[in-house]
Amino acid sequence: MEREADLRGKAVFALGYWAGCRVSDVSWLQLDQVYVTGKAGMITVGHKGGKTRSIDLTNGARRPLHDYLEQGTRKESASIFTSQRAKKRLSAGEVDGWRWSEDGVHQWWQQLKSLACAAEYELIADVTFHDLRHDFAHRARAAGWSLEELAYYLGPCDEKWHPAIQTTIRYVQVSREQVKKKLKEVKGERKGFYME
Repeated sequence: MEREADLRGKAVFALGYWAGCRVSDVSWLQLDQVYVTGKAGMITVGHKGGKTRSIDLTNGARRPLHDYLEQGTRKESASIFTSQRAKKRLSAGEVDGWRWSEDGVHQWWQQLKSLACAAEYELIADVTFHDLRHDFAHRARAAGWSLEELAYYLGPCDEKWHPAIQTTIRYVQVSREQVKKKLKEVKGERKGFYME
């Protein structure tokens, strides 16, 4: 990302990395769903399945989004992230034809990765934008977030709009090493028991 000069790209990356947003979350983000100042930030995301959620932003996500909105190049549009290409024909859900599509975000992601030197590219060749969401989930769990808190923030919901814990679990698969460390913390009574 250090080589990314485009404020739009920096803001999109930050929302993926620091807020766990999906490509559809950033692609469909609208001006009326964003509250960002120099000191605070909140967005309402969740185009996928029509289920939205309002989330607060860390400085890592807020600053690049604020910079983009204040200084970035964007079309006059209801969409936060606008395409640099010609205006599209309106399809279902489109407001004005300037939205940066999910395909456009994925193409940008591939172009961004192509800026890496050979040694760097070897490490990131298989990394997708969605992997930023998984990485955010792992970092949040390491910071002590409960599965319920993570499910609320990331937004998978069941049919009753409750946080979908089972879906969230996919983002935070544990490793054998993690479980092995936790085994040492298991306490138990030894009265009357002899274990070989």
